[in-house]
Amino acid sequence: MKQWTQRMTAVLMAVLAAFAVSNGALAEPERDTVEVSAGGAVLMDARTHKVLYAKTAHEKLPMASTTKVMTAILAIETGKLDTLVTIPKEAYGVEGSSMYLRLGEKISLRDLVYGLMLISGNDAAVAIAVHVGGSVAGFAALMNEKAQALGALNTHFVSPNGLHDPDHYTTAYDLALIASYAMQNGTFREIVGTTYYRTETGEITRTIKNKNKLLWEYEGGNGVKTGYTMAAGKCLVFAAEREGMQLVGVLLNCPDMFPTAKRILDYGFTAYQPETLVAAGDIIARARVSGGKKNALALAAKQDIIILVKDGGATTVRTVVKVAERIHAPVAKGEIVGLLEVWEDGRLLAQTELFASEPVEPTAFPDYLERLFRRWSV
Repeated sequence: MKQWTQRMTAVLMAVLAAFAVSNGALAEPERDTVEVSAGGAVLMDARTHKVLYAKTAHEKLPMASTTKVMTAILAIETGKLDTLVTIPKEAYGVEGSSMYLRLGEKISLRDLVYGLMLISGNDAAVAIAVHVGGSVAGFAALMNEKAQALGALNTHFVSPNGLHDPDHYTTAYDLALIASYAMQNGTFREIVGTTYYRTETGEITRTIKNKNKLLWEYEGGNGVKTGYTMAAGKCLVFAAEREGMQLVGVLLNCPDMFPTAKRILDYGFTAYQPETLVAAGDIIARARVSGGKKNALALAAKQDIIILVKDGGATTVRTVVKVAERIHAPVAKGEIVGLLEVWEDGRLLAQTELFASEPVEPTAFPDYLERLFRRWSV
């Protein structure tokens, strides 16, 4: 692993001018309040995890079938989707919503994940857990390990489907972190954004319809998962993308979850705008190089850094440039030699690697003699 040393810090007053509100947008006083009747709620920028709206976002609550967001992303990342899974006895006849899988039936992991996310198959969840984790308990351990890695520190999983257990809980914030991570995966995005799906394997063909009404009813709606138990109430992880903004939200114990999700999304898309702070290829800093024909090297950003800024205001972010502890020629063009971090309010908002924008060749012996001669001839 490369070791970085912090070489420069800077504070950027983002040139994020006020944007006029038009076309019937919400009046300014309404922008800071959205009517939400939920046990926990959050709206987040999926790219940077910046919170745009929150209500009791860190209260531990049951999550019902929104659990399956984690089940799905683990299945996609650790399993082979075209593998045929033999339905075990643990998955046969599981209570609640179901794909009605048959004992011993062979069905692809891909079809199971579609059934998991579109019609919330509790039996599919258990089949995936046994296949990937060896057992429900083994899979729950993987779920908890992943949650910790993602920073969802107030989350604990017991099952892959979310049937009620007092030790199975999350927070709106944690679940939004998990969903934001999952939405970066193209396969996951494709599955949760599918309205209808027809299985291709198994003993019977199943045609399934996504329970997430936002896919039909909200412009840009592209995910994620519904959930309900008597203990958890109605729960929804939702997502929508417009003009380069991918927003992810969570509602836990929300009686009118779909209308509420629409209001929160409307607020996010109206009140915030994306601004490119750094464009891929921008020269960010210069670093010293030893043993080369050049002693300085321009460092360029590998990726865009885009942040969301509230209309009518500005934001202050701090950038930190870190470069390799030692840069010694030769250096190839495109070689990763640094890191750019963007911080806001004490939280890492985004980062991108820095690469050498040009090659640096090593100093040859004649070059060394020429430099030495020049020094002594002055």
